[in-house]
Parts: sequence; C-alpha cells; structure tokens
Amino acid sequence: MQQGLQGARTGVLRSRDAAGPIAWVSLASGVAYAGAGALLGHPYPFFAAVAAFSALGFTADVQPRRVGEVAIGISLGVAMGEAIALQFGSGPIQTAVVVFVAAMIAKALDPSPVLTTQSAVQAIVVLGLPLMSSSGGGVGRWTDALIGGAIALVFSLFIPRDPRRRPRTLARGTLEELAEVLARLGRGLHTGDGVAVQTALDRARSTQAKLVAWEASVSASGSTAKLSPAWHRHVAAVADLADACEYTDRAIRTTRVLARRSAVAVREGWSDGEVAGLVEELGIVARRLGGLIGSGRTGDGAAAELAEIAARLGTAGERDPVRHTLLSLLRSATFDLLRAAGQDEAAATRALRQPPGTGA
Repeated sequence: MQQGLQGARTGVLRSRDAAGPIAWVSLASGVAYAGAGALLGHPYPFFAAVAAFSALGFTADVQPRRVGEVAIGISLGVAMGEAIALQFGSGPIQTAVVVFVAAMIAKALDPSPVLTTQSAVQAIVVLGLPLMSSSGGGVGRWTDALIGGAIALVFSLFIPRDPRRRPRTLARGTLEELAEVLARLGRGLHTGDGVAVQTALDRARSTQAKLVAWEASVSASGSTAKLSPAWHRHVAAVADLADACEYTDRAIRTTRVLARRSAVAVREGWSDGEVAGLVEELGIVARRLGGLIGSGRTGDGAAAELAEIAARLGTAGERDPVRHTLLSLLRSATFDLLRAAGQDEAAATRALRQPPGTGA
C-alpha cells in the first residue's frame, strides 16, 4: 500500500515537472493546425499538428537544431510517401520501397538517426492512409507537414524557460554527488575502511549518467541561447556552464582514479589522516561550488577555498610513493575544480605552484 502511494506521488511530481513542456508542445500543435488551415485553406491539416508535436517532443532539453532535423525528416518522409502513393498506390512492396528511399535520402542529408527514423515513419503513415485523408490534393499532407515543422522550429526558439535553469540544477546535483564520493573516500582513508573506499569508488563510477545529462542540457541551452532572440543575452552564461561541466567531468575522472588507488592502498594496510582530511575538505568545497553554480552565483568564494587546499598539496620531496600518488591526484582534481569555479588556467596553476626551492 505504502509503495503504491509512493509510486503515485512520484507520478504526480513527474507530471507536475513536465507540465510546462507538455503545455508548450500542445500549444504548438494547436497553432500548427490552425496555421496550416489559415495559410493553406486545408479543412483538416492534421499532419501539421503531427509534425509540430513530433519535432518538439517532450524532452526537457529542446535544441532548435534537433527540432529542425526532425522537421526536415518528417517533411521528407511525407513527401516520399505522397510521391509513391500518387504514382504506384500503396501495398507491401511500395512500403518497403518508400522506407528504403526515405531512409537513404535522410542519411545522405544528415547522419542523425532521428532524421532517418522520422523520415521512414512518416512515409509509412502517409502511404498507409488513403489519399482522401489529404485536405489539399496530392501534396496537401506534405505542405501541412512543412507548416507544422516550421512552427515547431519557431516554438523551439521561444521556449518560456530560462536556458540556464536546468544546467544549473544539474550542476548542483553533479557536484553534490562528487562531494559525497570525496566524503566517503576521506572517511575510508582515515579509518583504513576498505568497504567505505570501495563504496566511494562504486559511487564515483555511477556519476556518469549525471554528467551526460548535464552535458546534454548545456548543449541544448547553448543552442537555444545562440539562436533565440529572447535568450541571446545568456550566451556567455551558458558557455560558463559548459566550461564548468567539462572541468567537473575531468575532476570526477581523476577522483575515480584516486578512489582506485586508495582502494589498493587501504588493502595493503596504508592510511593517512592528513591525506584523508584533505580529501574530505575538497568534498566540502565541491559541494559549496555546486551550490554557487546552481544558484547562478560566481564560484569565486569556492575558488578561494580551493586555493587554500591547493597550498597544502605539495608533493616535492615526498618519499612515501602512495602519499605522493594520492597528493598528485588531489592536485589534478583541485586544478579542475578551480577551472570549474571560473578561474583561468594561469590562476589555477598559480594556486598549485609549490614554494621556490622545493621542486616542481
């Protein structure tokens, strides 16, 4: 019973979060239907609504380029279906031919599987429907699809949602996950607990999905900001989020290596309270950095704390090979987090520079 209620609550929350995109694509479908009817005089231009709906979809990260690809694919498929149906009618052979031709042309135009899939599907739909379903003669469904695709593209440029919002949310979540990994790893190193270190390693490996989602969201937001008159002023901010994503990815990759090396060290009975403390501190600052980026603020405050940690990560003269390796990995992760916090390469390098006379 309780599990069912939890599932129902999750479903309601999921629907609530998706209400905006659903309303937007629904409005686009209605506008496409009305627009095709008004511009072309077609009484039942349902392919315009189909094209608008299919091109926009319900994804949280709408990319104008992707919308354009899908719209082209739909129009291409409808055109192929119309041409084959007009000349040869419909049937299994015609269906096989139209799918082959539409898919081949789509692949020649663009490698995207989205365009190829939409071309083939729409060709099948058009071929399978009787010509009387067209409200504008032999090419009526094709012109409807063109109007619907064009309206979907316009809607993709004016999405009523700040393109920075979702990347910021994903930035917060990803950096919080990195912080949790570092916290667990630090505790494991402090106590020599191999299970805790292995748990940190497993969790570090599972962060890839969050990184992929963040990267996709930044790509979509960058496309929207560049092309949309409404959001063009945020191009630089989205570019900063893209940089933060790239350097956080690098920091997490380094942390995975750090966790693997730590797991080996702990199995061999090695532990070090100072290194463990540095790992935990880095996790605390990573969480703070996620909060700053997630709330749209600069990472300067976190950068100052990262610089303080960097000053204690000297490896020159270190004779313990395990400690030297772990400190070197921490230096690399700290450098990338400094870059994620908005520091340029020169500033991040200065923060990690060791005192004169101690070596590099």
